[in-house]
Amino acid sequence: MDRQSILGFILIFVMLMVWMWYNAPPPTQPQAQGQAKIQDTVKAPSQPIQPAKQEKQTDPFSKFFAARVQGKERIITVETDLYTAQISAKGAAITRWELKQHKTWDGHPLQLVDYEKNGDLSLLFTTGDGRLINTHDLYFDVDVSFDYVKVENFEFKIKFTLPSAGGGRIIRHFTFRNGEYGFETGVTLQNLSNVIANFEYQLIWESGIRYAEHNSVDESGFAAAYAYAGKELTEIDAPNVGERVQRDISGAVEWVATRNKYFALAIMPQSPASDGAFLEGNRKAMPDQGALETYGVAIKMPFKGASEENSTFKVYLGPLDHSQLKAYDNGLEGIMSLGWEWLIRPIAEYVFLPVLSGLHYVIPNWGLVIIMFSVLIKIALHPLSKSSMKSMKRMQALQPMMEEIKAKHKDDPQKMNQGVMNLYKEYGVNPAGGCLPILLQMPILYALYAVFRAHIDLRQANFVWWITDLSIPDTIVSLPFQIPLFGMNDISGIALLMGITMFVQQKMTVKDPRQKMMVWLMPVMLTLVFNSLPSGLNLYYAVFNILSIAQQMLINKQHDNEPLRKVEPKKRRGGIFGKFPDELRKLRK
Repeated sequence: MDRQSILGFILIFVMLMVWMWYNAPPPTQPQAQGQAKIQDTVKAPSQPIQPAKQEKQTDPFSKFFAARVQGKERIITVETDLYTAQISAKGAAITRWELKQHKTWDGHPLQLVDYEKNGDLSLLFTTGDGRLINTHDLYFDVDVSFDYVKVENFEFKIKFTLPSAGGGRIIRHFTFRNGEYGFETGVTLQNLSNVIANFEYQLIWESGIRYAEHNSVDESGFAAAYAYAGKELTEIDAPNVGERVQRDISGAVEWVATRNKYFALAIMPQSPASDGAFLEGNRKAMPDQGALETYGVAIKMPFKGASEENSTFKVYLGPLDHSQLKAYDNGLEGIMSLGWEWLIRPIAEYVFLPVLSGLHYVIPNWGLVIIMFSVLIKIALHPLSKSSMKSMKRMQALQPMMEEIKAKHKDDPQKMNQGVMNLYKEYGVNPAGGCLPILLQMPILYALYAVFRAHIDLRQANFVWWITDLSIPDTIVSLPFQIPLFGMNDISGIALLMGITMFVQQKMTVKDPRQKMMVWLMPVMLTLVFNSLPSGLNLYYAVFNILSIAQQMLINKQHDNEPLRKVEPKKRRGGIFGKFPDELRKLRK
């Protein structure tokens, strides 16, 4: 391996480190770094979504709704094949949303709604007497007498009614269907022209969604809130403890959403068009150096003061599954973390995700799917990697002649460089030939990194032995201390295997005794970097490296005894185009 190859590998490593830094969780204050075991009992901070430029204080004792501050609590339970939901008469709020096909990191039922805040999804508006009303605090009447329903081959509709003084009513409709993670909800406002002021109300989700993973800092790195309007995605993130971020958006908004690492909530107005949206979020330090980010979202809806006005919405509350989000056909899949929009995301979204899903349709074990996927990618990249390996072999063969030139012209760097370049030209060797194919593979590697970090099907997917979750690092040893700079105290078995395979590769390609450091440097550094990455991603790289070692052995066997041949000078073309350079030289004379 010559100097150019070394520089190429260093460049790749630097690019990889920059990529890791770019996709790492946002930096936090010291008390909010590290890991925390945030279980299903974590309490998320709750702050009300405020209308834009609204400074009035919430007062549930408005003259219009004072009679509804107290009432009878009722909980309606709705069960489908995918979730069990509970809706409370207080606020007509969703108080529980428990997914059946997913568990928390420690095996508990996965609850997305912060039920300790008495539920979510309420209305917010200003009244004519200057009070800010949040229906979350008011009691509704329910139109059903039973408290439990199992939705199967039918749709279940339920209606909650909140009367106001003067004969007006707010009616909340909910429609649930089996086989869907979402539901439909509607708002009917009757005779409220003298109640609702400012020609606007909001449908709000205040308390974000609950965390479900072992590493709260890592999950906070994915948490965010979004609004989609005019084919543009607006995102807010709260990177610093104690700092509240807000974004007020005007005009028709197609949806608002919030997410953690693997699950999301989205509110999508259907009719009429919305008037805007409001997003807010904050980051909070948690025990054991953990972190928790909570985001609230609101859809602003117009109110014209008619005797009856109706609005309808779709609500999604489930996993960040690309096919599920894509089915809404409104860009909702844009909230998934799949890399840079202009280069990485198209590879991840339109190539890797379909291929992985297709393989899993045939192969039930996700670990075997990743191994087969590695084989397919290796086959696809075979021409590039073969060209790189052959170029490096030819560079190694030229090494003695290059050393002679360097020794001969050691006092004249210009002649030395010219001699080396002439040597490359004479034998038809491209000094960048070993590095360029590797650099061309980098977008593919980055896309894989994005997919394996975000693909929910790898979450809690068992492979073999100690590898029980391909979405997190696999641990074989826990150290009694923390490795400086990398902040790690667990050793990943698959990352270690990947480092060993990389060392074998380096040993096979690095022949110059002066470059022995490279044999150890890259494997050790990348093992430390990859130690905290998902075991599924490391499994891919380990298998890919093993296949590359086999390919390198085959290349060596085929070309070890192959003599170097000088490149024949290209024959000058005949005709007018071939004679043109000679005629041009004559004219210059």
